Amino acid sequence: MNDPLAAARAALKSVFGYDDFRPGQAEVMGAVLAGEDVLAVMPTGSGKSMCYQLPALVEGSLTVVVSPLIALMRDQVHQLEALGVAAATLNSMSTDEEVRQAWRLLRSGELRLLFISPERLLVDGLADRLREAGTRRLAIDEAHCVSQWGHDFRPEYREIARARHALGGVQTLALTATADRVTREDIVERLFPRKPRVFVHSFDRPNIHLRFAAKDQPRRQISEFLAPHRNHSGIVYCASRKRTENLAETLSERGFRALAYHAGLDADLRARRQDAFLQEDGVVMVATIAFGMGINKPDVRFVCHADMPANIESYYQEIGRAGRDGLPADTLTLFGFEDMALRRRQIDEKEVPEGRRLVERRKLEAMIALCEAASCRRQALLAYFGEESAEPCGRCDLCQGGVALIDGTVEARKILSAIARTGERFGAGYISDILHGRETEAIRRNGHASLKTFGVGKDRTTRAWRSAIRQLFAAGALAEGEAGGLRITEKGEAILFGRQTIALRPEPDRAERRCVRVEDPDALDPVAEALFQHLRSLRAAIAREEGMAAYMVFADRTLIEMARLKPLDRYALRMVHGVGERKLAAYGDVFLNAIKEFLSRRTSSE
Repeated sequence: MNDPLAAARAALKSVFGYDDFRPGQAEVMGAVLAGEDVLAVMPTGSGKSMCYQLPALVEGSLTVVVSPLIALMRDQVHQLEALGVAAATLNSMSTDEEVRQAWRLLRSGELRLLFISPERLLVDGLADRLREAGTRRLAIDEAHCVSQWGHDFRPEYREIARARHALGGVQTLALTATADRVTREDIVERLFPRKPRVFVHSFDRPNIHLRFAAKDQPRRQISEFLAPHRNHSGIVYCASRKRTENLAETLSERGFRALAYHAGLDADLRARRQDAFLQEDGVVMVATIAFGMGINKPDVRFVCHADMPANIESYYQEIGRAGRDGLPADTLTLFGFEDMALRRRQIDEKEVPEGRRLVERRKLEAMIALCEAASCRRQALLAYFGEESAEPCGRCDLCQGGVALIDGTVEARKILSAIARTGERFGAGYISDILHGRETEAIRRNGHASLKTFGVGKDRTTRAWRSAIRQLFAAGALAEGEAGGLRITEKGEAILFGRQTIALRPEPDRAERRCVRVEDPDALDPVAEALFQHLRSLRAAIAREEGMAAYMVFADRTLIEMARLKPLDRYALRMVHGVGERKLAAYGDVFLNAIKEFLSRRTSSE
């Protein structure tokens, strides 16, 4: 076949079972097959890995893939081996047998993809041996790690350019899901001796529903969010190790299969819990950000942030772990005044150059603005990455619920006055109580019940006042003072003394906060849904028997198509998304028999 892209498309169907490329894949793959150096910024779930896997198969050559996480490398190797592709990994956790097998495949010329950590690639002499073994291409996954301006900078990534030179200056492909303009420029400067082709595809993930909510009994909010997802896999991110354990315990008591995951756990326990999440359905992983970058599980149906993320890049990458199969997925991000204050304090206390501190402050302010947005979340998110969208998405919480800004200057001046009159020594809860007229023991002790501002806002709830205080903090009218008290900034003074106005979002009633869920246009009818669950159980049994992740047998999307189309022979099954030649041979008959038996039982019972 003379057309390399046509050959890649044929391999896509025969090996992976996919009918055609996803949006953006063909142009990146065309440049790679033409021998060009490439930087590709593509959203999570768009199939970045296919851009280096298919060229290696089509050309019958070796591609060395640099990846930052061992779990991701092993997962990809297992997936490729299940498809009949010669793949291996060399990392600090590789067994002696895995290392011997990798070198056997290298020496024989059979190996197509070698996954390796940046540290291992830099071991003296290894790059030279890989060059001698005929390395054709270097692919760098999570390439934003090379940039000091990225959200996940790793110093060892800076040395990859040296390894590339030792490999013989081979063609290089760098891939990431999150890189703004400054980060992209840094990646190009650090990794490429000559300017590469740069592809920046849409950051939009239209299948992911975006929802934010101010913290108001967070455990209740999270439980309500998870309720429709009891049989689904998902991730709940927390800001601290202790919080992951406490929340996992609460969710377990409420009937969810919830597991805590953080770097402080024993390595074997972490591995077992990660395997449970990968191999089983219906597991909720309650985790710090130590979990996730290396997770290649396509059927994650939800991601919840129990605490506000540090920046938009982290938020985008973390929600991107949901819905990688293209099916609908839910997200919920909770945020509060304490989150904002903590993140600002963490940045101020870091021992980093002032330029880096300023960058991190700007990134945090953008995250806070996304939390407090009054119009389409998706438009705001895409705008951060420099992507314009003409119309509101219609699928986020604000598009569905609607929020109108109001002139909040009078309320803001009441808040600022109360803060000033109490000496800028107290936090949001105390100030809210004063405004509402709630005479607590602390307020009586301090004599603040006699202040002019005490009870001036009794027509509003303390929750509404806390919301307004949080928005003033987000807008820069308030800052954190000594001992956690609120301090009035220059902007706050301008509002207090009538030189400036401010618009605020009204706090909705709790009854109005229920999430309006997107109806899935591809929802199964009752018979197909029952068949889908039947096939899911069969998949789980096969996965347990073979010691592999369930989605490596067939992904949810494949089972859904089987349930909808109900194929009864190999030819029909071959047309289903995700059924390639290897999987057709391995699992085709058992799934066809399961479909026939299900339909037969249903017919006889009617």
